Amino acid sequence: MAEIRSIGVVGGGQMGSGIAQLAAVNGFEIWLHDADSTALSNAHESISSRIQSIVSKGHLTKEKGAEALRNLRCTSNLEDFRSVDIVIEAIVESEEVKKKLFVRLDNIVKGSAILASNTSSISITRLASATSRPDQVIGMHFMNPPPVMKLVEIIRGASTSDDTFNATKFLAERLGKKIICSQDFSGFIVNRILMPMINEAFHALYTGVATKEDIDAGMKFGTNHPMGPLELADHIGLDVCLSIMKVLHAGLGDSKYAPCPLLAQYVDAGRLGRKKGIGVYQYSKM
Repeated sequence: MAEIRSIGVVGGGQMGSGIAQLAAVNGFEIWLHDADSTALSNAHESISSRIQSIVSKGHLTKEKGAEALRNLRCTSNLEDFRSVDIVIEAIVESEEVKKKLFVRLDNIVKGSAILASNTSSISITRLASATSRPDQVIGMHFMNPPPVMKLVEIIRGASTSDDTFNATKFLAERLGKKIICSQDFSGFIVNRILMPMINEAFHALYTGVATKEDIDAGMKFGTNHPMGPLELADHIGLDVCLSIMKVLHAGLGDSKYAPCPLLAQYVDAGRLGRKKGIGVYQYSKM
């Protein structure tokens, strides 16, 4: 099993930048890619700010903070990934878009490199089928935000090799994560359980069972969840929740996974959650 030293992360959004920060702080060489130069600049600024905050709170030495920032390199050119040991994609939750990316990466990275997807619901087997190295494709689903949440969900595709699985598991352990392993079924473990709960909370709101505040309060104070399902949906992104529900519905073929019409309506209206300033709740603009 080859040691992973250098990591490429595709996607400068909240998940991608979080994964890049986590890996940089833990001593890995990081290439962070985004085709949007503004998004890439914002990601670098956000990572730098978060690392400086960790240092100021005494959770990381100044030396380690400076080393982490030196470990991080940003690029808008995927060709810079030629020497990385693993690529973790954290882009839009679309099978078609992810497959196109994997085709490009397959032709760029070295033959021994692992291609990992941070997908929260899409079949790893189908993503792997777009490449010439299906045995080196795996799911590595980080929770949001990656530097804080302790879990990584690892998903083996039909052809994922033991070497690929072991290298990915070892990487997650070096990042300080608790690992769970799922078979390659729609939604895997976490979202197979979580998203129907969120969807049902939308149904409760849609049918007038209760106000959004009471629905969230019920789950926070009645079941000890850190935040209510509607608040959590805003945090995740309503578009992401809708996409996952569609994958669950298509992949599992059960009507109970059909997305709530209210969730779809909010997404159609551009009410995507915190990232847009409005979702189920209204948020003050940063």
